[in-house]
Amino acid sequence: MHRTQIPADSLAVLRRGAAIPAHLLALDAQRKLDVRRQRAMTRYYLDAGAGGVAVGVHSTQFAIREVGLYEPVLELAMRTAREWEPLGGRRPLFMVAGLAGRTEQAVKEARIAQGLGYHAGLLSLAALKGASEDELVAHCAAVAEAMPLVGFYLQPAVGGIHLPMSFWRRFAEIDNVVAIKMAPFHRYRTLDVIRGVVAAGAEERVTLYTGNDDHIVLDLLAPFTFMRDGAPVTVRIQGGLLGHWSVWTRAAVQLLDRIHRAVELGSAPLDLLALDSQVTDCNAALFDVAHDFHGCIAGCHEILRRQGLLEGTWCLDPAEGLSAGQAEALTRVARDYPHLTDDAFVAENRERWLA
Repeated sequence: MHRTQIPADSLAVLRRGAAIPAHLLALDAQRKLDVRRQRAMTRYYLDAGAGGVAVGVHSTQFAIREVGLYEPVLELAMRTAREWEPLGGRRPLFMVAGLAGRTEQAVKEARIAQGLGYHAGLLSLAALKGASEDELVAHCAAVAEAMPLVGFYLQPAVGGIHLPMSFWRRFAEIDNVVAIKMAPFHRYRTLDVIRGVVAAGAEERVTLYTGNDDHIVLDLLAPFTFMRDGAPVTVRIQGGLLGHWSVWTRAAVQLLDRIHRAVELGSAPLDLLALDSQVTDCNAALFDVAHDFHGCIAGCHEILRRQGLLEGTWCLDPAEGLSAGQAEALTRVARDYPHLTDDAFVAENRERWLA
């Protein structure tokens, strides 16, 4: 599948910049897939106004591959997205599938995702630790033969690898790359990605998305200007593909809409700038920064559990769960920043999503 085969209205969603939640995984007390609640989550994201969902990614738990859930979870999300009538009526979506593993596995997953109707694959390189830059680029090019790619700079704290500017320039030169999600949680490395895209002359084809859950608002507000051939080139990060946005999604969509309006006007009010630190404070609780991200998935589960969308915070790995003090931290940020939550929206619609 080539990027030119992506429906134009779906590609336009990606290009303008959308809120794309990294889909969580609903499990029951036996750590088996809870189909009803998994479907309800997808409905929630769509009703909240998300531009699509990313499934089979880090937040969905990479271990779904080890328990035979990769294809069933992707198929369920796609089927739900096609069947559900979102609030406000049907609209185009951009659907992303997580791709992982070494080349043979990643290509196989890309073919599965493409067959299910996903528009692009978010390519994790975590399985290629120790590979040379040439090997990494060859791997990406091979997977891009199967479907359009979204690059993924995953922070090393949760399994990612350091990827220099030279890699991102070469990656952006791959014709079937449509976007890059930057999630190194690191300013210098974020700039490496953007510089690489500009150096490749690929800024019109490769749309930038933030995955830096610790710096969401300013990533989306700031223009980035670099020199190419003696002339300045300015690019922006258009949207977010975020684990953070797997919860409080309605508020996230509204925040992105407000940021887009500010960018169009060329002016960001101070109260909007102030939201950057507030969102980051929320993320510290959600992602369990105090314990080196140990509870980053369980923290998101806990919010949906409190809202009644999930029954518990279970992860596939029994060792993964909330850290000491994380629940209290979540209570604090929800109390301090009610404008960044969507509890009322979920309460109003929850039973319909679960039906």
